Amino acid sequence: MEPRKTLPSDRQPEGCLVVALRLPVRIVVLVLVVPVRMVWDALVVAGRVVRDTVLRPVGRGLLWLGRAVFVWPFVALWRWVVVPAGKALGWLGYVLLVVPAVWLYRYVLTPLGHAAAWVCRGIGASFAWLYARVLTPVGHAVLWVLRGIGAVFAVLGGGAWAAVTWLVRYLVVVPARWVYTWLLLPVARGVAWAVGMLVTGAAAVLYWTARVLFVLPALALWRWVLVPVGRVLAVVAREVGEAFGHAWRVAGRISRAVGRFLGTLFRWIFVEPVRWVYRSVLTPVGHAVRAAVLRPAAQAARSVGRAVRQTLAAARDTARQTRAELRRALFGAPREVEPADRREPVGRDTRTLGSSTTALTKD
Repeated sequence: MEPRKTLPSDRQPEGCLVVALRLPVRIVVLVLVVPVRMVWDALVVAGRVVRDTVLRPVGRGLLWLGRAVFVWPFVALWRWVVVPAGKALGWLGYVLLVVPAVWLYRYVLTPLGHAAAWVCRGIGASFAWLYARVLTPVGHAVLWVLRGIGAVFAVLGGGAWAAVTWLVRYLVVVPARWVYTWLLLPVARGVAWAVGMLVTGAAAVLYWTARVLFVLPALALWRWVLVPVGRVLAVVAREVGEAFGHAWRVAGRISRAVGRFLGTLFRWIFVEPVRWVYRSVLTPVGHAVRAAVLRPAAQAARSVGRAVRQTLAAARDTARQTRAELRRALFGAPREVEPADRREPVGRDTRTLGSSTTALTKD
């Protein structure tokens, strides 16, 4: 006997109510969602166009204006006013406050502090000698006397405390313990047992009364009314949600197809004619204008610029020569620097392996 096949956990069996509700709900939801999805897609496209063509340029302009109005003036104020003023105030404070304070500390307060420290050291040494030589022996003697007196009082107090403790133990504690053990504790246990029985009975009566009056009717209402109604509402809500999702996706495909159709229509009505005019009319006209007007004008401008540069270079050379002649006429020709005698030979007679220029090895 073959084992019975089970459905996967994510694919539960569907009843007739689900099958009967699914198709009408999806049709109604699709009819309601398609206009909303198309309006949504149109708003998204319009928003992107407005963002790219209006908001971004306006934002950049406002950003530049904000920098020009708020940032750059404060930067210039900080760099050219506040920082120099701060440096000047710092130098003035250093000269007027720090330097006098350092001089006062170094040449007035430091000597006074050294003198005060020397006086305090002398006073401290005097107090230390007084404490070690006078106060310490007197304190030791007083402490020895107080210890003796304390030992006497301790012996007397210990005897009195032992006597009082014995009397309290046998006159108060032992009788009180006997009364607690043989009288109070049995009475308390009997009272507690009686009270516990009464409380247990009352709790049982209240429990069964509440169970019969409240729990059982509420359980029946939950099991036979609320659970079936909740399951039906859950199925309806699930189907409506799935229908909305399916309708939203289908409406997206429909909106995409309509958008592509409108885009193609716009391209063939506006873009393609403009492209044909640009390619077939404006481009040849622009090439002709560039070849007939712009290139000759550019060549002429380059020739004029080259001639102007040559003229300016010749004028600069003439001015330089004129300044040199005036300087020579006013101050005379510059003195020529005599070449210094070098130990190395000049010209062809350079040092080789077979000759030397020193006095010891010269031929």
